[in-house]
Amino acid sequence: MEEPEPEPEPEPEPAGSSPRRFTWEEIGLRAGRGHPQQERWLVIDRKVYDISQFYRRHPGGARVISHYAGQDATDPFRAFHLDKALVRKYMNSLLIGELAPEQPSFEPSKNKLLVEDFRELRTTVERMGLLNPNHLFFFLLLLHILLLDAAAWLTIWYFGSSLLPFLFSALLLGTVQAQAGWLQHDFGHLSVFSKSKWNHLVHKFVIGHLKGAPASWWNHLHFQHHAKPNCFRKDPDVNMHPLFFALGKTLSVELGMKKKKFMPYNHQHKYFFIIGPPALVPLYFQWYIFYFAVQRRQWVDLAWMLTFYIRFFLTYLPLLGVKGLLGLFLLVRLIESNWFVWVTQMNHIPMHIDYDKNVDWFSTQLQATCNVHQSLFNDWFSGHLNFQIEHHLFPTMPRHNYWKVAPLVKSLCAKHGIEYQSKPLLTAFGDIVHSLKDSGELWLDAYLHK
Repeated sequence: MEEPEPEPEPEPEPAGSSPRRFTWEEIGLRAGRGHPQQERWLVIDRKVYDISQFYRRHPGGARVISHYAGQDATDPFRAFHLDKALVRKYMNSLLIGELAPEQPSFEPSKNKLLVEDFRELRTTVERMGLLNPNHLFFFLLLLHILLLDAAAWLTIWYFGSSLLPFLFSALLLGTVQAQAGWLQHDFGHLSVFSKSKWNHLVHKFVIGHLKGAPASWWNHLHFQHHAKPNCFRKDPDVNMHPLFFALGKTLSVELGMKKKKFMPYNHQHKYFFIIGPPALVPLYFQWYIFYFAVQRRQWVDLAWMLTFYIRFFLTYLPLLGVKGLLGLFLLVRLIESNWFVWVTQMNHIPMHIDYDKNVDWFSTQLQATCNVHQSLFNDWFSGHLNFQIEHHLFPTMPRHNYWKVAPLVKSLCAKHGIEYQSKPLLTAFGDIVHSLKDSGELWLDAYLHK
């Protein structure tokens, strides 16, 4: 079969002329792959933008915007940006035309009624003020983290470095790291202040000074995850497939049929307990964050990170000595790692994992996320990520409002026959292991018999 001839580049519109009109077929060809090779277009509110030269300069990251090349990006654009009017001014130079009048506002393959109903829901959410933060709520969260941090040091200072106060202090510091992780997540999602710059500034303090990690690293990975959750090659959170784990039914069977075996996947539900929760932070994140900051020349982030390590060493070295300090640090990272992995994976690993099928925003998020039942403990323990569905649909929504929007989301799911999954906390933990066992068995069957 012969390759189709490349279509000509769109020419700039003369002043005063009518905008160029495009079809979805033309736009779908500009996905940054295939033919033509380098072009990337996307659609927002029926306007067509050429991001071929811009995507590398995109403030939110090159990959997250590229994941929507060749697609309608209206809903993610609304979901991720606070000051949309300001952003649109910068987008004017990228505008090359609009959809032809006979073309639908989004791809014909998407559920028209569902897209329209969700956009109406977002309008309702904005009108109800559910995107407005309660600053006192976030101040109290920060205060309780700082108090726990101080209590950890005071425990060893007052009671000494014997085993019991040492372990209690490590538990307090592990809690600080987990809770600071949830709080930096709020600032990273622009959920605390109405101005992006204030969110970015405090984000650097919380993730840099309180946790010792670079904000740019979190932004680079996490926004991709939200743009295309559980989409292989677009969501970095599922990049552990296939090197360490076989994830999802479709991908696991595909891996088995290709006779690929990087690990004994039929035992992955067992070795998950070794290379998963206990190892991710101390054995991977701990060194990679420094590599990321240096390799990408994120010197401001690196400076913030160093303030954490300097403060930790200066405050605990006189009390514990070098060996005790290193032991405490490793134990804290171990506690944090287990807490982080179980909470972040319970909402996604048991859900649908596949290549990007370019379905509507609502369906994309619902098929990749599930909730954990609401309680005061679950809210605190997970940083309100037990409301993962609501968080993914409205990523800039302050977490104290998730419970308010949840009934509206459930209602929309019921109307369109979409499952809204919510389960107990321990069941959610167990489902991680069960899903790994299931996908491992699917891989083995395909590997041996297909």
